[in-house]
Amino acid sequence: MFKKPSLITRIVIGKTLGLVFGIIGFFSLPYFYPDLSLMFQWAILLWYVTLGALVGVFGVLNYHPILKLPLPWWFRSAFLGGWMNFILVLFTYDEFKEMMLYTFGENGLFTSPFWIIGDGIIAALIIGYFATKIGGEGRSTIEEQ
Repeated sequence: MFKKPSLITRIVIGKTLGLVFGIIGFFSLPYFYPDLSLMFQWAILLWYVTLGALVGVFGVLNYHPILKLPLPWWFRSAFLGGWMNFILVLFTYDEFKEMMLYTFGENGLFTSPFWIIGDGIIAALIIGYFATKIGGEGRSTIEEQ
């Protein structure tokens, strides 16, 4: 089950690293914005676990069949992390806006909540790198041996 290449290994690595990023967010976000709700903290923790699982699963797709282009791990991971955090910002825009204003001030450079997309890209790149390095990628991760 955990031999290389393995989809299960990719998912376990992704969820584990996602849990690490989620725990970091869970405990560090109240330092940036003390009025943050506990539900928002739990949402961040579970969001990054889900992001890790998705990065792990999408390691199977290393070639786009319609465009006939390769999909390297860094492109898949960065795109998925950016897209997922874009959706996160759409759902939690108000809380992220308050947190960014509290942290960076009214005229700060990073007052837009959409800066969180960069966080998702970086986290997903790290998850994707280790999932690919340890669990492999492509169709070989799901073939029976």
